[in-house]
Amino acid sequence: MASAQLTVVGLGSGDPDQLTLGVWRRLLAAERVFVRTEQHPAMSLLQENDISYTSFDSLYEQHDSFPDVYKAIAERLITEAKSSEEGIIYGVPGHPMVAERTVQLLREQCPAAGIELRIIGGESFLDQAFVSLGMDPIEGFALLDAAELQPSLLRPQLHTLIGQVYDTYTASDVKLALMERYPDDYEVVVGHALGVPAEQQIVRVPLYELDRTPGYGNLSLIWVPRSEDASLRNRSFERLHEIVSILRSPEGCPWDMEQTHQSIRKNFIEELYEALEAIDNDDPDGMQEEFGDVILQVMLHSQMEEETGAFSVYDVIQSLNEKLIFRHPHVFGEQGASNSQEALANWEQMKAEEKRLKGTDANRKSVLDGIPPDLPSLMKAYKLQKKAAKVGFDWDEIGPVLGKIEEELAELREAIASQTEEEQASELGDLLFAVVNASRFIHADPEEALARTNKKFRSRFAYIEEQLRISGKHFDQTDLTEMDRLWEEAKRQSSF
Repeated sequence: MASAQLTVVGLGSGDPDQLTLGVWRRLLAAERVFVRTEQHPAMSLLQENDISYTSFDSLYEQHDSFPDVYKAIAERLITEAKSSEEGIIYGVPGHPMVAERTVQLLREQCPAAGIELRIIGGESFLDQAFVSLGMDPIEGFALLDAAELQPSLLRPQLHTLIGQVYDTYTASDVKLALMERYPDDYEVVVGHALGVPAEQQIVRVPLYELDRTPGYGNLSLIWVPRSEDASLRNRSFERLHEIVSILRSPEGCPWDMEQTHQSIRKNFIEELYEALEAIDNDDPDGMQEEFGDVILQVMLHSQMEEETGAFSVYDVIQSLNEKLIFRHPHVFGEQGASNSQEALANWEQMKAEEKRLKGTDANRKSVLDGIPPDLPSLMKAYKLQKKAAKVGFDWDEIGPVLGKIEEELAELREAIASQTEEEQASELGDLLFAVVNASRFIHADPEEALARTNKKFRSRFAYIEEQLRISGKHFDQTDLTEMDRLWEEAKRQSSF
């Protein structure tokens, strides 16, 4: 028994004269013809020659999304092909293999349904775009779907054709995506019904007017011409990698070329603290600049390793992506997390599994290993205590912790009264360590808590300075009693 047959034919990009002779003969000989849409100029040729057909335009009204429409069309065609002894013809705009989702669905489903699928090409809208817009694809071009356009897909050095711009709403989405990479006044081209006599329109507009241009429909596209302007790539990570590579090259900057991991190590720490300051000051402009400086440090260190062949920054990014996916099974896997505590538990579980798979824990002699030696001491104390607590070396409640603070304070008083400065410093360290332990019990990061207190001190002391200035005084003209009174005023007037 012969298998069912379904033949997909391309109806060309618009002008009926673009219909190929092979497709025309198929249409004339077919007993049953289906078309995805009747809203296509080539349909006039079928109507003039009394070729009956069934369109699927009604499905667009019955479903809420294009994917649902395309799924329904594919299911209907498979059903019709199975019940037809002679096979059926399915006509689609343009070329069947260019921006035609229904054909992709048929390619996936026909083999399992026992249907022989044949595809006969036709002129696509790309052919007319190359001719009408004067664009040579050998220069490099990208064909993108307006409905799925993401800024990450855009490459200014390539010609970009964006198809399926059906209406102004879609054009607006395209505009917003393009503005992530291009200036607001960058000239783009809108093409309507390219290659269709008396209907073709080519309009050049600045990007910000893209959704204010009338005429969008089934035969509309947007062309973003390629550009050699390197500044257009300044919002891309690839451009940053290229710039850092140039700076470190023999033709680059002599200072950058001389740097090593150790020579700029302190820069990394300084940039991190400047970024933290911008965060603490709630300064968006400062954050934007300082975050860039931190990223630059990562780029420079990664570039040094790339030059030795050890790894590149792309390896860094790959490792990070894989880690984030692995440690979030409640997002990218099958596990669930209904709150932040469950999410954190998943993270810790997968982190431990990650270490087991890598054999990291096997190389550690102590449960306290794995803490960076150059962490600020408050942070290091906090992490040491957390690690010890995980194996049970911890109090059950905060009461004994506060008692330990009182004990260490008493020992400090005693040391101040009768011991050396070195012994006094040692007792002070014990007191600070006990205070850090208390911060852990009240779920307060000691570094952040002290940073807030530092900020509070600066604010209140600035009030003292300002009041003395208003009074025409200097610090050598006041005393502790007056400054303490101003300090208390600052406390009452401040939110700190």
